[in-house]
Amino acid sequence: MKFRSMLMATVGAAAMFAGSASAQEAATVAFLMPDQASTRYEEHDYPGFKAEMEKLCASCTVIYQNANADAALQQQQFNSVIAQGAKVVVLDPVDSSAAAALVEIAHSQDVKVIAYDRPIPDKPADFYVSFDNEGIGYAIAKSLVDHLKASSVPEGSGVLQINGSPTDAAAGLIRDGIHRGLKDSGYKTLAEFDTPEWAPPKAQEWAAGQITRFGADIKGVVAANDGTGGGAIAAFKAAGVNPVPPVTGNDATIAALQLIISRDQYNTISKPSEIVAAAAANVAVKLLKGETPEAKTTLYDTASELFVPAVVTAENIKAEIFDKGIQKPEEVCTGEYAEGCKKLGITQ
Repeated sequence: MKFRSMLMATVGAAAMFAGSASAQEAATVAFLMPDQASTRYEEHDYPGFKAEMEKLCASCTVIYQNANADAALQQQQFNSVIAQGAKVVVLDPVDSSAAAALVEIAHSQDVKVIAYDRPIPDKPADFYVSFDNEGIGYAIAKSLVDHLKASSVPEGSGVLQINGSPTDAAAGLIRDGIHRGLKDSGYKTLAEFDTPEWAPPKAQEWAAGQITRFGADIKGVVAANDGTGGGAIAAFKAAGVNPVPPVTGNDATIAALQLIISRDQYNTISKPSEIVAAAAANVAVKLLKGETPEAKTTLYDTASELFVPAVVTAENIKAEIFDKGIQKPEEVCTGEYAEGCKKLGITQ
């Protein structure tokens, strides 16, 4: 009788373990992105995450939602995916401060949260995966400073600084990196702007006002991403400024690559989002298995893995973008950009 009881207990435990393993294999994972102002989420992040999840957990269900820069909508989406049984939520927050409450909600229901791209400073997530945002800000600013000096722009000359959204902690890190890159450069910041929702039209409107205010005193623009940089370039063109002062960017969008080829934008950051998306998928699967993902560093008391991206200018665009297969010449070297591509050796 005693043996029978022990056998039943062992069988019961095995069944529970098998059920747990099965639940992990068929688990639901949510991938919640913040906005559509940048095309990267639809074109790179989500496809990269989904592809890696299919490799690692073919029976897992992936739910994708985009909040379109609406923090209230993102909260609804967050609650919805938990109600649908998500055991891990990969969250790129619209509002980094408001996201702390979402982490608390998830943890109260034994749901894991991976902060993605943008950190959540006020409440540690279970893991954080991103490119090194502070490093990005420093790199684009330092690249611009080096270019201005190589172009014999005298010290004391002025630059504009266009940051990202004030509700995005990653934008704050990029801003801090830009400050560090400009600090001992010898160049002065004429004016600085936090761009609501990273919206290019708002960056363009602000830049237009500064062009009216400072005119030819603007020798360069440190913009936090390609959208805000593109907004600044549009403002200079609308004002009839030719040539446009060197403008930075970040994300290596097709539009930005074309502007670099036409020499209207000075630099961008090549950060194939698929790299971070794949890393997030790997972390998600480890969390589903009850394992502890390996942290390479810690940020905001959160175990983290931060990837270091490359600065792209006209000088290395062929090697960094086209030779590595990040973009195809036929997708970028169209229309008015065809001749510039030939000059840079991208096409024959």
